[in-house]
Amino acid sequence: MNLGNLSNLSLPDCDVTVLEPPGGSAIDPREAAEEAVETPHGPLLSEIVSPDETVAIVVTDVTRATPDDILLDVLLSELKEAGVPRNQITVVIGLGLHRPMSDEEIADALGEHADLAENHDADSVVEVGRVESGDDEIPIELNPTVADADRVLSTGMVEPHQYAGFSGGAKTVAIGAGGESLIRYTHGPEMLAHDGVRLGRIEDNPFRETLNSAGDVIGVDFCLNVTHGPSGILGASAGHHRDVVFNLAETAKEVLSVQVEEQFDAVVAGVPDTKATNLYQASRAATYVVLGDRNPLRSGGRVVVPAELPEGAGEGRGERRFYDRLADAEDAGSLYEAMRAGYEPGAQRAFVVARALRDHDVYVTGSEHPEIVEDCLMYARESILDAVEPGSEVLVVPNALETLLVE
Repeated sequence: MNLGNLSNLSLPDCDVTVLEPPGGSAIDPREAAEEAVETPHGPLLSEIVSPDETVAIVVTDVTRATPDDILLDVLLSELKEAGVPRNQITVVIGLGLHRPMSDEEIADALGEHADLAENHDADSVVEVGRVESGDDEIPIELNPTVADADRVLSTGMVEPHQYAGFSGGAKTVAIGAGGESLIRYTHGPEMLAHDGVRLGRIEDNPFRETLNSAGDVIGVDFCLNVTHGPSGILGASAGHHRDVVFNLAETAKEVLSVQVEEQFDAVVAGVPDTKATNLYQASRAATYVVLGDRNPLRSGGRVVVPAELPEGAGEGRGERRFYDRLADAEDAGSLYEAMRAGYEPGAQRAFVVARALRDHDVYVTGSEHPEIVEDCLMYARESILDAVEPGSEVLVVPNALETLLVE
């Protein structure tokens, strides 16, 4: 469903409130990116690279609405100005445990620079160092192309993230081009149960701090990230990965935060097309609503997520593990308790979904794979109207992934 349609959603016999963040004013992404690299946090890119060095640029995959074609073009222009030959540059698509992108998808995402790209393979990684986190020491594994490069650059989207507070920064490289070791640690039950690990928080968040430390170990030399809202791209920032995330997170919080005082029987939570392709991604809408700073649902209230899910549960390794865990469970409560003992990387989304399902039902509407929705302890309905009880007080959040509900 088009997110704009949710802003005008009509539910007869229901009291409907549509909640949209301030949104900010959209800017031209190319102009913003060019300005960002001219005024970075730290040294200019031309001061970092040398003509004889190899460069790896890690970009986001299809699950992020990052204008990677533009950001990559800006970075490549800077590298050309610095005298780095094109044949010394490789673009690595930061898949994490998601499925590989097809040649057509890569061409659509990267345009004329698609010839430089290769998909990351989480099974083919090398250890480049270790990060200490509390009493733990976590191996940092990295794509060999990235590990062998003299300089590592990245693009990214700084947007609300269930665990990291906001995505982007070192996450594109450390998770996107990394192995299972860091994913297993950061997405494990002990980390995700930490009070500081929550949507919209980057300070005193051990998940984000671990990613930042991993970025330091890897040696992420230069980031070019953007942030966005309902109106489009809202800002760009470049340079040191920690500063880039902090800068853009502040921009995002200003335009995405909405205070909620009332409680509702149902929340209709929309997701953008990039997240509506499979249940792994679309389920973020439900957990962002229920497990965010402010849960607007009454006891027994439900979340309704319109999503077509053409890929079903998802095709990557993490998505398959997510589906297997939920499909094999008898109920959310027992699954949550069982997974507190640990789980394989990728299955963390099942853990978080189970945590939300203990208190609230989730309905997915308009899915091409209703049987998969039902397998995963959720309810499938043809339409939003079929998923909402008559007489309900309903909160509509057109894009739940770009809205921070706060007290």
